Amino acid sequence: MNGMVTTRITELTGVRYPIVQTGMGWVSGPELTAATANAGGLGILASGTLTRDEMLAGIRAVKERTDAPFGVNLVGTAPDIAERAKILIAEKVPVASFALAPKQEVFGLLKDAGVVIIPSIGARRHAEKVAAWGADAVLVQGSEGGGHTGTVPTTLLLSQVVDAVDIPVIAAGGFHDGRGLVAALAYGADAIAMGTRFLLTSDSTVAPQVKQVYLDAGVDGTVVTDLIDGVPQRVLRTPMVERLTEQGRGPRAVLRSLRSAAALRKEVGSSWFDLVRQGLAMRGQRDLTWGQLLMAANTPMMIRTGMVEGKVELGSLASGQVAGLIDELPSCAQLIDRIMAEAERTLGRLGELG
Repeated sequence: MNGMVTTRITELTGVRYPIVQTGMGWVSGPELTAATANAGGLGILASGTLTRDEMLAGIRAVKERTDAPFGVNLVGTAPDIAERAKILIAEKVPVASFALAPKQEVFGLLKDAGVVIIPSIGARRHAEKVAAWGADAVLVQGSEGGGHTGTVPTTLLLSQVVDAVDIPVIAAGGFHDGRGLVAALAYGADAIAMGTRFLLTSDSTVAPQVKQVYLDAGVDGTVVTDLIDGVPQRVLRTPMVERLTEQGRGPRAVLRSLRSAAALRKEVGSSWFDLVRQGLAMRGQRDLTWGQLLMAANTPMMIRTGMVEGKVELGSLASGQVAGLIDELPSCAQLIDRIMAEAERTLGRLGELG
């Protein structure tokens, strides 16, 4: 498998290998995105925590580092999503991925410009909805994945979705090696996506002391909790997460959420009106209660505290369960080469069984 591997995803995006690096806030910057693209995978630049000017600068920084195809992850409920989509079009970014699906008009805007649209989904009905809207592919994350996640394991959710839609499917949640890639292809997926595995590479700009916390985690070192922002997400068992679990909900949670919302507003250059409008859109898509909506600003700021500032004891670290299987930091090129070589060996072994 040292040459190009052809699946519907490689044909759709123009990458060499069916491996996607997910758009992780505060993690997937120009360096990691370009390193993945240069290694033959699909690198995704995270933009949800960036202003439009910062997003534009990030896109251009990726283009300075690679000529290979890459994508940008957008928050579909952002108040300025149409303006952000127009930046992708103007900069000729090949792929737009979405953490939350935007309005159908934004799909049309991007499709008319030839941009490949890949929303992330966590349920079969969501896959069917975005496929009907014209999505070119979907990224399916099972419960093993890090960050916001559902309760259905990847294997079961993947089986549901590949049977429900005709567009290419990218499998996420629990993948880290060539055996997993072959398994995903056998289930009917066209590629795998990895977040935690790419975070734990030498090309990732996450601080060394933070990476060490991930490397030290066992397979039971993560927990799914809704005490951070009201929506279930998988994170490492950091001191802050343990304290939240002990404290539960109450006045402290409300105050923490308000402080986080204020900090996020300043960080991304939004007004309070914009944050409320985005929150209402999230409430509609995720069926959030008002209490959950109030907490929703916690995640980006707590991740920044832990991931960017390195204050692990005060922040949260989104992580897939796969962190418990990772013990070293290869480059993106080494990682992808290793995955493809192992996939080739696995296919050879299966061929012998036949």
